[in-house]
Amino acid sequence: MSMRITNKIMQNNSLTNINNNKVQQDKLSTQMETGKKITRPSDDPVIAIRALRLRSTLSEVTQYCDKNIEDADSWLSVTEDSLVSVTDAIEDMIEQCNTGSNKDLETANRKTILDNLKALRDSVYSTGDADYAGRGLFTGYRTGTKLRFQEDTTQQYTITESITKSVIDDITYVNTQKIEDINEGNYNATGTTIPKEADIYQETVHRLRLSYDKLDDTYATGKEPEISYYDAAGNLQTVKANVVSKYDTTKDPYLYAQDPDPANTGVVFIPETGELILSDTMYQTLTSTKDDPSTQNVDEGAISITYSKTDWRQNDLRPEHYFKCESKGVVYNEDGNVDGMNGDQVIEYDVGFNQTIRVNTLASEAYTHDIGRDVDDLINILEQVDQMEDVVNQMKKKVEADENDEDAKAALDAASKAYTYLNQKMQDTFEHSITRMKNHLTTVTKAITEVGTRSAKVDLVRTRLKSQKTNFKDLVSDNEEADTTEVAIELSSAKLAYDASLMATGKIAQTSLLNYI
Repeated sequence: MSMRITNKIMQNNSLTNINNNKVQQDKLSTQMETGKKITRPSDDPVIAIRALRLRSTLSEVTQYCDKNIEDADSWLSVTEDSLVSVTDAIEDMIEQCNTGSNKDLETANRKTILDNLKALRDSVYSTGDADYAGRGLFTGYRTGTKLRFQEDTTQQYTITESITKSVIDDITYVNTQKIEDINEGNYNATGTTIPKEADIYQETVHRLRLSYDKLDDTYATGKEPEISYYDAAGNLQTVKANVVSKYDTTKDPYLYAQDPDPANTGVVFIPETGELILSDTMYQTLTSTKDDPSTQNVDEGAISITYSKTDWRQNDLRPEHYFKCESKGVVYNEDGNVDGMNGDQVIEYDVGFNQTIRVNTLASEAYTHDIGRDVDDLINILEQVDQMEDVVNQMKKKVEADENDEDAKAALDAASKAYTYLNQKMQDTFEHSITRMKNHLTTVTKAITEVGTRSAKVDLVRTRLKSQKTNFKDLVSDNEEADTTEVAIELSSAKLAYDASLMATGKIAQTSLLNYI
């Protein structure tokens, strides 16, 4: 049994087919004009979903490649330039130390070395305030805070400085008996005691040098600096230091640590120089501390010193970038010293899917206090030698003017002996400083190497991301872009089908049942 086909049905079917051909022609025409396979998600949901995923991934890769990678590379580049300038300054310091170790160093040469060392000390830290896009390169998370004080400042900081026993060293102390205060105008004044040659001597003392000088004289407040360490039984011990000014006329700060005075704790704190002088007993106690590997949460070999400083000079390093400290009720680095090797305040950039690169270098990894403090030692001994040489020259003139001036002869003998000792100490200090400066150079070079390693990693990631970016662009294009050649052929076929459908419908529409009656 077959269905009866009426003219109306044929007409409706023809109109439907004509419309379908027109829709197909419109679709292909739109693809030809836009170059896209679809114009709305309903055209092809599969292509639409795939397009969203590919575009999202391409956007992430583009962000990594064009923004994050370039940002990281620029940060590392500026950091490396800053560190290279530090190595240049330290290399110049080594040259000055080589010159200073010359036994035949003259006054003019010492003056030149002194001026050069002061300039180099300042230049070492000058690049520490370098920034990238307004963010400090070496200040950890405190990118808005400079590495150094920008002007003379009065602000009290209570600092806890953690050290290792390796920083405790032996220095030669020349007891000049204040002969440097003698001059041609007061050597024979009433009440002036001229030191004798036999009173001038040198002695080895144990010293622990802090990171700052010109510290607070807290003796009056009962808050003397404290040393904390673990004894052989693993118990935490605390020792208060005896505060002795270098201007004290009753105690010699470099010798009092060995004094049998019952009030002596074996530790002398010199606020002007930022030094702790240790007795033999305390030296043995602190240098014998060692960490017990069986205890994980306690470092028995750790030594910490707590002290305060209020008066800061322009270009002093800010303590919050280095130490646990407190000021105005704010505690910085509560867990201890800032240490980039332990991951503290490390800034990382996302440079890929689940991939990060560290970009910052902490001040403690390159701009250490020891560089400036070593230069301070050299400057101090140079100034002492110059001062003593001046006393010697003044007394020589007096003796040449009056050979019977016994006071002038006594002062000359004492000053000459002190000058000999100080001159020898100066040469030894310069010789030792060569090694110390080379160690500083190694530290900064290591930091540069690490920056270079990160830069190389950035370059590798950049290359890979550029390749990924190109691949995803191709995938997006393949998914969304129409093949114009193929679309043109299909459009031509659709137009032909549309024209044919119009022609066929026209002929069918002309014939009806009346034609056969």
